[in-house]
Amino acid sequence: MNIEQFIDMLSAKGISLSPQQLQQYETYYSTLVEWNEKMNLTAITDKPEVYLKHYYDSISAAFYFDFNEPLHICDVGAGAGFPSLPIKIAFPELHVTIVDSLNKRIGFLEHLSNQLGLKNVQFIHDRAETFGQKKEHREVYDVVTARAVARLSVLSELCLPLVKVGGTFVAMKGASAKEELDAGKKAIAVLGGKLDQSFSFTLPQEESERNILIIKKEKATPKKYPRKPGTPNKTPIE
Repeated sequence: MNIEQFIDMLSAKGISLSPQQLQQYETYYSTLVEWNEKMNLTAITDKPEVYLKHYYDSISAAFYFDFNEPLHICDVGAGAGFPSLPIKIAFPELHVTIVDSLNKRIGFLEHLSNQLGLKNVQFIHDRAETFGQKKEHREVYDVVTARAVARLSVLSELCLPLVKVGGTFVAMKGASAKEELDAGKKAIAVLGGKLDQSFSFTLPQEESERNILIIKKEKATPKKYPRKPGTPNKTPIE
């Protein structure tokens, strides 16, 4: 996906980008490639692929959920900043918190944020399981996002405790979404969530399946969740 296609395809979805925003995506790309030589941030470094598989794919959540308000968003396990930072560039009013378990990645994100001149962003080095038990983060976020971090039953335990009651968990999934949803229904219910809507589409050009799951937080998450680090993955709620 070249830059013109990126602009046109987002414009067709009602998302228009200023020259400054386009420059931010360019700076993001050059910083990502530069740091990727020192540490493993992404296997995708070809520019058209970054625009398609990282930027466009991340922003696709905004085709199905409205990010036009100054929402407080938490992105769990964002790695090199996906999906929240491409969304933040497109919707500058958002407040974004990224939690990641690798301190080196947090260092990259802090440097990147300075390069991009981003406001209202914070990057926290922590395990999602311990982060979700901290009073200042538990059930305070309007929206929690995650892309390709873990299967849905596990991911729900990492994300739903952070969503405030009445808020939304936006899970971005590939072709296995239906099976994951079937296996994750119990976890979603136990943790206070309910599937509101699911959307399926194909990523342009490469035609791979993508799914956006919109999960509403209907009631408070029981205090024992999330469990200790590693436990959700070893014994998921299924």
